[in-house]
Amino acid sequence: MMEKHSLDCTEDQAWLGEGRSETQLTGDPSGAETNDEDRPAWDSKIQYVLAQVGFSVGLGNVWRFPYLCHQNGGGAFMLLYVFLLLIVGVPLFFMELAAGQSIRQGSIGVWKHISPKLAGIGYSSCLVCFYVALYYNVIIAWSLFYMGNSFQYPLPWQQCPVDVTTNETVKECASSSPTSYFWFRKALNITNSIQESGEFNAIMTGCLLAAWTIVSLAMIKGIKSSAKVMYFSSVFPYVVLFIFLIRGLMLDGAMEGITYMFYPKLEIWGSVQVWRQAATQVFFALGLGYGSVIAYSSYNPVHNNCHRDALMVSGINFMTSVLASLVVFVVLGFRAKNIALRCVAENLGVLNQMSSSGSNQHWWPWFNMTDVTSVSIADYREWYGHYGSMVGPKITDCNLEEEMNEGVEGTGLAFIAFTEVMALFPASPFWSTLFFLMLLNLGLSTMFGTMQGILTPLMDNFSLLGRHRTALTVCSCALGFIIGLLFTQRSGNYFVTMFDDYSATLPLVIVVIFETISVAWVYGTDRFLDDIEVMLKWRPPVVYKYLWKYVCLFAMVGLLAASLLRMVFKTPTYTAWNQSTGSETTLEYPGWALAMIIMLIVFASLPVPFGYIHSIVKNRRARDTPSPEGGDQEMHRERYTKCSSTQQMDSSPHQGHSQEDGVHPRTAFLPVGNEHYQLLPQEEEEEEEELDTGV
Repeated sequence: MMEKHSLDCTEDQAWLGEGRSETQLTGDPSGAETNDEDRPAWDSKIQYVLAQVGFSVGLGNVWRFPYLCHQNGGGAFMLLYVFLLLIVGVPLFFMELAAGQSIRQGSIGVWKHISPKLAGIGYSSCLVCFYVALYYNVIIAWSLFYMGNSFQYPLPWQQCPVDVTTNETVKECASSSPTSYFWFRKALNITNSIQESGEFNAIMTGCLLAAWTIVSLAMIKGIKSSAKVMYFSSVFPYVVLFIFLIRGLMLDGAMEGITYMFYPKLEIWGSVQVWRQAATQVFFALGLGYGSVIAYSSYNPVHNNCHRDALMVSGINFMTSVLASLVVFVVLGFRAKNIALRCVAENLGVLNQMSSSGSNQHWWPWFNMTDVTSVSIADYREWYGHYGSMVGPKITDCNLEEEMNEGVEGTGLAFIAFTEVMALFPASPFWSTLFFLMLLNLGLSTMFGTMQGILTPLMDNFSLLGRHRTALTVCSCALGFIIGLLFTQRSGNYFVTMFDDYSATLPLVIVVIFETISVAWVYGTDRFLDDIEVMLKWRPPVVYKYLWKYVCLFAMVGLLAASLLRMVFKTPTYTAWNQSTGSETTLEYPGWALAMIIMLIVFASLPVPFGYIHSIVKNRRARDTPSPEGGDQEMHRERYTKCSSTQQMDSSPHQGHSQEDGVHPRTAFLPVGNEHYQLLPQEEEEEEEELDTGV
């Protein structure tokens, strides 16, 4: 339907002799002339790998993967994750790398290269990238705020403040904890619900401005400037993670934490919800659908081994998640054991008081001990299992696992649980500064990739923007800051949660579904593999053909269906902070917030059908209003395609394959070098202005 069969090579070569430049015809789909020699390129392979790893390894590896692993069967979830990574994640990641590297365009240009009807896929990617950039930079602003407050001793979240009017501990802090109070009241100054907007948080607004300024300065010269920053921002988090792992393994409770995390529960494999969460984590961990993977790979040499890159980056991403999980749970194990031991000591103290008052019950076999700190948690819990129902509600079981579950996900992990542990370390300001500097670098390296997913397609597709890279970068960051003020009001944290949960998930899944359909069914996996063979000079395993056509596509459709059903049957909720009780509560989104969620999803998905309809209407209008110039343009559009690879490469081991199978010579999707070229879809008025280059 969307494919045009190539003419005989001799006809193409004859038409080339009419004065068309070969390099012109591999230009960008919008009609702007491009020259691969003028396109920026990575200074080294290390720069490129660091950029891809920096983008894919983000905050989700630190505070999302460990939580999912612990909540969904530990080691069993990890095996499920690896399985889905191999059959879904790596093939789709390889597909995006190959497309970007060969066509040397951003996401808009890549899908427009297959057919103008598919240009909307790239525009949807850009919109989702912009959504993510808006709230992701707010998290970077929070990290800047905490890092700035880490240069104090004692740390400001180490103890509750005193109310100067009553000379007593602030009630909100006493009801919660010093770290929770500092996060919700001092950092966010949060309202009680999303419906109470409140005024702007001046300090966070300043931190957000600083975050966007850093991103703008790092991106202002494209990959030439951002790549230099990547040397630090991509490597430094690994240094910090290893330091924390070594320090954490020395803590009491570290082994308990690792045991709780990795203990396998194979029964979880029967849960659809666990499969959905594992697939979603694979999907987001590799950054599929954003267009950033395509953008970064488009600056590669055309014969770079992108298959090896796909395996390497995916492997590094997974191992980083495992490393981060080890760090998180040795630290949380230490925190949980401290809390549980305090709980045991307090309970035993109460029971000893009851015993000394004259009570002598049979369930007090050893509570007259003078040193209650010598009682282990295991002994106490064994006793509680036998006699807990007899001692009343004031005596709790001091469950270590419950303490580990609390605050283990998302911002609760970074800004509440970890800050509490930092306060217990000797030289706490040093460890706190190190931790938030790591979060800052993880966030920035992902932000660079996200912004590249916006800027590269726009500059490739619109020559005017391509000529004003600096202005485009600065204006994009300024627009991001202005819209991002939504997140710096007192209710801003609730909007961050909304964007994180709903603005990207469904649109990205839809984008990847259409990407897979475009390659596997519109263009064809055999042709795609043929083109990759020309590019890599060896043919990838045939298993990719079946993974792209069936497994990946069905997995993405299943993930989309599961996500939609979850939204329909489970009313969207968010976690709010109740100032009077000093605790978190779960609330349902109001009607206007649900409408906002739906608008975000629909608005990001609309470019896909709009691009298809626009292309059909444009073609129909061109047919209805023929002109001598228009007819000539359509002839050129139809006729000037790349010769089939069997005709171009006499030495190819697959020579004559198409003729033997009785199919037409194929239209090449991936141009490789200047000797393989194809007329890309161009705007009609720009085609009229093409000049004779004298070739």
